[in-house]
Amino acid sequence: MSQDLAQRIRRCPNLPSLPAIAVQILELASRPDADFAEIARAISKDPALSSKILRTVNSSFYARRQHVGTISQALVILGLQAVKTLVLGFSLVTNLSKNRTRGFNHLKYWRRSIYAATAARTIAAKLNIAQQEEALLAALLQDIGMLVLDQTLGSQYGDICEKASTHGELIKMEKQALGMTHAEVGAQLAEQWKLPALLAVPIGASHDADAVSDAKLRPLAQLVQLAGACADVFADESPAAAIVQVRSFCASHYKMGEADCDLWLQEIAAKTKEMASLFELNLGPAADYERILKRANEALVELTLQTQLRARQLQVQNQALKRQATTDALTGLSNRASFDHFLAEQFDASRKSGKPLTLLMLDVDNFKSVNDRFGHQAGDQVLSKLAKLMQSAARRQDLAVRYGGEEFVLVLPETPRATGTAIADTIRRAVAAQPVVCGEHKIAITVSIGVATLESGSPLSHPAHLVKAADMATYAAKHAGRNCVKIFSVKPAA
Repeated sequence: MSQDLAQRIRRCPNLPSLPAIAVQILELASRPDADFAEIARAISKDPALSSKILRTVNSSFYARRQHVGTISQALVILGLQAVKTLVLGFSLVTNLSKNRTRGFNHLKYWRRSIYAATAARTIAAKLNIAQQEEALLAALLQDIGMLVLDQTLGSQYGDICEKASTHGELIKMEKQALGMTHAEVGAQLAEQWKLPALLAVPIGASHDADAVSDAKLRPLAQLVQLAGACADVFADESPAAAIVQVRSFCASHYKMGEADCDLWLQEIAAKTKEMASLFELNLGPAADYERILKRANEALVELTLQTQLRARQLQVQNQALKRQATTDALTGLSNRASFDHFLAEQFDASRKSGKPLTLLMLDVDNFKSVNDRFGHQAGDQVLSKLAKLMQSAARRQDLAVRYGGEEFVLVLPETPRATGTAIADTIRRAVAAQPVVCGEHKIAITVSIGVATLESGSPLSHPAHLVKAADMATYAAKHAGRNCVKIFSVKPAA
């Protein structure tokens, strides 16, 4: 966050403030022995506010069979928390909608805010979220930082808003030009107003709700973020990207298909006109989602194709990254990390099933002299040639590994010692029979191979023991003159 801008905001004399009635109700409601009658009297002293609350309680958003005629009844039926939130919302909108500058398009601001509020209240009811009024108010106020930046920066902020074609673009441009976003500014104002975390956190996280660390507040923050995306469907000139974003968010967070998501958007479009009238805001002609969808269909097809292409590209990139993480760059064989994981799995499976697990460890004989005589490039060719021979010897269930330096390993699941030894000797003979051609030189190479097997009654109790056993057998092969295969065996007790 830009500290200079944060200080300018704090010093700004025209910052939005909490209306007196909201301050009074918040204070009364915060008392441990909150008196409903006293709160009802305080609200009733403001006829306009009382009228808005009663109209809201009796609106289609609540679908009450019984008409609610007094604030006292509203407090009993809705609860103190819901009425307190409505008081805060109505009084704030009344104050904020009067305070305008020439900095940016206020009609567009309120249009997005009311659509977001309607979306939050509608979706919260669909998801059976208890804090439905808090969701409405947090969504309504999620962009209040724009009003703060408008008051603080004036035409400078208006220029940023004018250049941004979508709300997403606005966030990026704010970050680039100002070093902070209006969501961060909104969180700063919410803190100054001492709003509860149920409101302050979703306002501050309205563009990145998944980053909210508090698991109890994250669902409400996610709902407010979704509500903002729903509002963009009706507020943006080109709504296709917003429709894709809403559908994607609903699919990833609520496991919803496109058809159900579109039904939500249709309902939000139908209810927003009533919500705007409750807040006494004129947003112009009501939007029709079906018409918006038809207009956006061509762009939606293109965006869907682009999304699918990006998904495929991402899948290819992920596969490439996975290969890099598990594969030796020089030889193309599995690396040490994938070997450790595979061996641990196979070792456990062998212990449970009783089927044998054999490990071959290969070491290139006199490899240092190859590097010394012919150079490291020739040494790399020797290792690559050996890797190809090992890969051709490996069966589908086996794993060929570059263990390190000039050492290689072949893991042979469900393979008895005799079969493993035969495979080892086949590899040994193939290596000896095929010199490596490097320029004008034919480099004869041989390998020493150690064989170790986990079988029924084996004292080997850990994967590392099997590796150590194969290593000891390889050392024995070296000691025996190289170019041979040696088998690890436990000498019987005397």
